[in-house]
Amino acid sequence: MADSVAGFYDGLAEEYHLLFADWDASVRRQGEALDRLIASQLGPPPHRVLDCSCGIGTQAIGLALRGYTVHGTDLSPAAVERAGREAARLGAALTTGVADLRDLAAVDGSFDVVLSCDNALPHLLTDDDLAHAAAGMRSKLRPDGLLVVSIRDYDSLLAERPRTEMPRIFDRPAGRQIAFQVWDWDDAAPIYTVHLYIVRERADGWQAHHEATDYRALRRDELTAIVRAAGFREPTWHLPAETGYYQPIVTAWG
Repeated sequence: MADSVAGFYDGLAEEYHLLFADWDASVRRQGEALDRLIASQLGPPPHRVLDCSCGIGTQAIGLALRGYTVHGTDLSPAAVERAGREAARLGAALTTGVADLRDLAAVDGSFDVVLSCDNALPHLLTDDDLAHAAAGMRSKLRPDGLLVVSIRDYDSLLAERPRTEMPRIFDRPAGRQIAFQVWDWDDAAPIYTVHLYIVRERADGWQAHHEATDYRALRRDELTAIVRAAGFREPTWHLPAETGYYQPIVTAWG
């Protein structure tokens, strides 16, 4: 699992921003929404944050720009390297490292907030892997610190098992770009393979980029039980209408 997921994000690292109409604006918007939620629980920053699935830094940089002290880790070396470059470009203080969120022992120190957003946990397909991740995140949290995790709204998606997401079409200065996903569901388990395509118009024709990875369609009650079993207290779900964030978020106390 780790190699395939790392390969997916390694392959996507230099193009990940193309999934957004304006990635810089999304960084700031997501940072604002997460800041509002964290501050409502812990008070205003500064707080020490471990973003243990930071990717190219969408949430980590957004929080760093709002006064948080953020350390970002991810199992994709290419994504982590780009997160450092993007933080420097945007003027954010961010430290980074490569780590699998199932094994955070190599990450030094403890944190006020441990964060995993943008549907990273559902890459873990088994209860054992999810339990290891939850235990690892709790081990990095100071007493009475805050866990923050966001996932897709699988409670809704499982009712339909859609095969595609709506394509996102962007008319960029260099030409039109289309980003879309095709989802192949495993009928024997709530697991699906995502085929992600980024198709770009060039002067000499169209260029396509494809990456694929697996996810578990993780229901909110399943994640609540895993978080409780790891020793977190008072897991609470916050829906997008409340937070302004684009995915459901669970918070819990360490």
